[in-house]
Amino acid sequence: MSTPPNRIAAAGRAAPAQGGFVYLPLIAGWLIPGAGHFLLRKWGRGALLALSILGMFILGLAMQGKLYSNAHDILETLTLVGDLGNGLVYIVSRALNAGADQVQVTTGDYGTRFIVVAGLLNVIAAVDAHNLRTGRKPL
Repeated sequence: MSTPPNRIAAAGRAAPAQGGFVYLPLIAGWLIPGAGHFLLRKWGRGALLALSILGMFILGLAMQGKLYSNAHDILETLTLVGDLGNGLVYIVSRALNAGADQVQVTTGDYGTRFIVVAGLLNVIAAVDAHNLRTGRKPL
């Protein structure tokens, strides 16, 4: 016996969103890397994202990468946006005066890029958690 077509179509769709604040995984995922997936009980994915994002951020600081706090041109603005994508990690690092004021070694430029890419990956992960929560992406 074959499955009716409407059941097949329903099986391929994402589950509808549960009740509650649907933006919580998005906000938590931005503030703390991997937290959005942890809220959704996606332990493996959340741990992998947290390890990757925090590892890249820490490696960037270890390579004397620069953390931007203001921008004077469009490229610095884009870099600042990438840095802000790290959420609380960026805020705490700025409060502790971590990160180079100016890149003085060759590895510092690579470190700056590591920090920016970590922030962009964190934003993508937070949006992914939001899409899982709203049902746009299947669990």
